[in-house]
Amino acid sequence: MKQNRLGTSDLMVGEIGLGCMSLGTEVKPAVELIHEALDRGVNLLDTADLYDAGRNEEIVGQAIKGRRDQVILATKVGNRRIPGKEGWSWDPSKAYIKQAVHESLKRLQTDYIDLYQLHGGTLDDAIDETIEAFEELKQEGLIRYYGISSIRPNVIREYVGKSSIVSVMNQYSVVDRRAEEEVLPLLEQNQISVIARGPVASGVLADSGATKADKGYLDYTPEQLQHIRQGLAGLVTDNRSMAQTAIRYALSHPAVAAVVPGASSREQLLHNIAASASAPLTAAEIQMIREHHPANRYTQHR
Repeated sequence: MKQNRLGTSDLMVGEIGLGCMSLGTEVKPAVELIHEALDRGVNLLDTADLYDAGRNEEIVGQAIKGRRDQVILATKVGNRRIPGKEGWSWDPSKAYIKQAVHESLKRLQTDYIDLYQLHGGTLDDAIDETIEAFEELKQEGLIRYYGISSIRPNVIREYVGKSSIVSVMNQYSVVDRRAEEEVLPLLEQNQISVIARGPVASGVLADSGATKADKGYLDYTPEQLQHIRQGLAGLVTDNRSMAQTAIRYALSHPAVAAVVPGASSREQLLHNIAASASAPLTAAEIQMIREHHPANRYTQHR
């Protein structure tokens, strides 16, 4: 599998990673899926402390036991569960980040995290304090590098200007091209990599995704989504399915180092990984997608 450098770091990530959120809570099948991914050349595993209230990190930790050196381990922080209170509360404070990292390390059964990501962010946060927390964790050797997971151009711009982030996890696909407007050019210019999540748009762009398209996605109507699917169907080849075409589109931008599609079955996992061996989109194919499917734009969070 092709590997790309993550920003200016020394982390080399396979272009197809594994988004672990959809693995479920059953240990055996989830661990087997992660082992299959690692055996097939995947090295980037992305999880978060809030996925299944920490259970996802525990499963990932169990799966990488004895194989830690084969993994670029990414997790996220910033959502805090307060006892007696429903749901999660946003807390990007230095005190919480430096507390939460130890809990993630314990669940992951490791003594360091390769990529620690802020799981969101707003302009109302004490951003300098948040950055200070990550920088201290780097100095302490608990994390190797840090990044943010955000779709907000204004927040991303703040971190680009103030921090040493090496990556931004951003939702990016044929039907969510908002990042092309500002985020991708900004990050490419500053040598910060994108980890693209949702390249198949929750299955809407999968070969069997017509039913999911009928439910709508973002601001698209079912009719618009079916039209987009028809356009992608025209780019399918003998060795590249619709889902793989969608994955190749997300990988086609030079700012994108990796995509992290989720997988809940071995078949789905292998199909995603096979996109790495499928033909990259030509310049003409990329142009066709962009001309026939006008990009959506940010209407808030600027």
